Amino acid sequence: MATSPKRIALGVTGGIAAYKAAELLRLLQDQGHEVQVIMTESAQRFIAPLTFAALSGRRVITDMFEDQPECEREDDSIEHISVAQRIDALVIAPATANTLAKLAHGIADDFLTVLALATRAPLIVAPAMNVNMWEHAATRANVATLKARGVRIIQPDTGILACGMTGAGRLADVGVIADAVLAELARQQDLRGEIFLITAGPTREPVDPVRYLGNRSSGKMGFALAEAAHRRGARVLTVSGPAAIEPPSGVETVRVETTDQMAEAVLDRLSEATAIVMAAAVADYQAVEVARSKIKKEQGALTLMLEPTRDILGEITVRHQPNQLLVGFAAETDDLLENARAKLRSKRLDLVVANNVTQEGAGFDVDTNIATLVFADGDYKALPRMSKLELAHCVLDELVKLRLNRT
Repeated sequence: MATSPKRIALGVTGGIAAYKAAELLRLLQDQGHEVQVIMTESAQRFIAPLTFAALSGRRVITDMFEDQPECEREDDSIEHISVAQRIDALVIAPATANTLAKLAHGIADDFLTVLALATRAPLIVAPAMNVNMWEHAATRANVATLKARGVRIIQPDTGILACGMTGAGRLADVGVIADAVLAELARQQDLRGEIFLITAGPTREPVDPVRYLGNRSSGKMGFALAEAAHRRGARVLTVSGPAAIEPPSGVETVRVETTDQMAEAVLDRLSEATAIVMAAAVADYQAVEVARSKIKKEQGALTLMLEPTRDILGEITVRHQPNQLLVGFAAETDDLLENARAKLRSKRLDLVVANNVTQEGAGFDVDTNIATLVFADGDYKALPRMSKLELAHCVLDELVKLRLNRT
């Protein structure tokens, strides 16, 4: 997958697989990319910086405080900030258990870990270590934390390890790592020119001045979609209910409370959008009459008369234009595919993202999701558990394909 030349930072940490990073460097250069190598102190015990300097034609960064030759300076800024701002991707291969722990906990005690904190570029990490270290609960937790933040983890291979043990922990094939880096680069700016209208979070329907009907939606899925679309070059308009988290920077956000308010905000902006993604968990019912004062518990048993809220997606279906991509979400507890396909047909959607909220690691107020993508032609794609940001990119990948098929 060819991309225009990019700047890649290649971090090499202290493992026996460090020598394989030289081949990874070559593969990335063969695609026309400029690679800046950063080595930790431990990495230099396995392979000399001179090897990477000779292959890359660039000075290898090995120390946080070393002086940079005047001829190599691009500006007067602090070097790690300068590198952080100009790279298009950061790949760390191999990544030791120690490095994973530092990345997960925000420890920045050398050039590479400071760079990882300072850059907004995609981070791709290829772990390599002893099988017991890889399977340790601490490492698994660190990997899960990084995945939840959107870090792309390249799973290590299984085989005979340098220590003589057999199991998972070998550095993934460098071709696989290179493909992952190239895929991340290809995603950059592939949504330039698109305007995404994304809903997020729950809505709240008042019962009295202090109580409401709602659900456990946190807004994490909608905001993950907004962040992913923004990273890939789209202009993003977000209409959010009272979410538990802040929206990502760089997106335009309208805050609402009720379903009716969300409907009006969405319909007001509908004509601007080239893609509409309805990820909000809108309340299905509202009170027929809202009490003007607090309902006292002393009144005893309470009966509420409820009526359906507005069908925002149904209204969009009537109004949206043929060139606008339309995505719905279906949170189900039973008959996942059947209900998702019914929603897809009735709302005339291009794609439904369906998930069974009873599954562990899926549904509301968690950092991961387990989704099935259901397409208009009847096909579907079941995805494994992944971070919501990973899922967001999977959804956007499919929308890129749909857009190409329409042009």
